[in-house]
Amino acid sequence: MSLKADFPIDWVVSDELVPYPEAMRLMEARVAAIIAGEAPELIWFLQHPPLYTSGTSANMSDLLDADRFPVYEAGRGGQFTYHGPGQRIAYVMLDLRKRQQDVRKFIHALEDVVIQTLADFNVKGERRDQPRIGVWVDRTVSGGPEREDKISALGIRLKKWVSFHGISLNVEPDLSHFGGITPCGVADPRYGVTSLVDLGLPVSMADVDISMKQAFEAEFGPLVPANLPEIAG
Repeated sequence: MSLKADFPIDWVVSDELVPYPEAMRLMEARVAAIIAGEAPELIWFLQHPPLYTSGTSANMSDLLDADRFPVYEAGRGGQFTYHGPGQRIAYVMLDLRKRQQDVRKFIHALEDVVIQTLADFNVKGERRDQPRIGVWVDRTVSGGPEREDKISALGIRLKKWVSFHGISLNVEPDLSHFGGITPCGVADPRYGVTSLVDLGLPVSMADVDISMKQAFEAEFGPLVPANLPEIAG
């Protein structure tokens, strides 16, 4: 059995910033409906106002400025992450009971979505082993010291084999906002954070959405635009 399926997946893009608690409430409701067989799978593209989230492995010492932005417990795997305007978030509510109950393969497929999206803009994204989960860009200059910057974070949770949360890709966020945390617990100065615009690419969110939608379809199956008022943003 493959992670790719022939049946359609609902796809919603929210144009306005979605408050984090509202997004979590709606995602919980949708996942419950998927588990019950009352709703189709959903991939939701959105952006949040500036905030920090803590995953199940978060170390409070990595929260460097607790007063800077709201901090939320996410319930997903991983550590501290920043979300904000200019960052494309894709919340992925997929039923692995209908695909393949393989967490490692699922994470690999989500990383491939980002890697394929970046490739459309001639950026080579690379996966790394723990603790540097996510997608990275090698920015080492020939003859210089090693340098890699993270461009995409990943964190998931499964409930009865239906997924929550998903991926974020830095398109044009304010990178200084990452300074309030140790992103994903990686404090090594060789490893930073970047975005498509920081890499010198004048890419719009709409451009990214086109490529990311195609990458999701390559990994998981057809996405069908949905107009769901309760999460339309």
